[in-house]
Amino acid sequence: MATQAGKLNDEQAPGFVERLKEYPRRWRTFLHEVRVEMRQVTWPSMLEVRQTTLVIIAAVAFFGLFFAIVDRGAAWVVQEVIKAFKH
Repeated sequence: MATQAGKLNDEQAPGFVERLKEYPRRWRTFLHEVRVEMRQVTWPSMLEVRQTTLVIIAAVAFFGLFFAIVDRGAAWVVQEVIKAFKH
């Protein structure tokens, strides 16, 4: 059993060291690919960013108000049902 463990450690060590040496090359390749992809991105203009930001703010405000009204209405209905069953 001990000899098998020694053999496994000897067999795995070169693979581990090789993989460890490979990381800088893989990292460099990854960063290069990221740079290439980022050059292909079409970035929005400042006007487009402002417009979409305003649309998002308006949508959030609208849905916030809508759900607040629905929540108040549902709470009122539940309270009325509870009152009806109390008597």
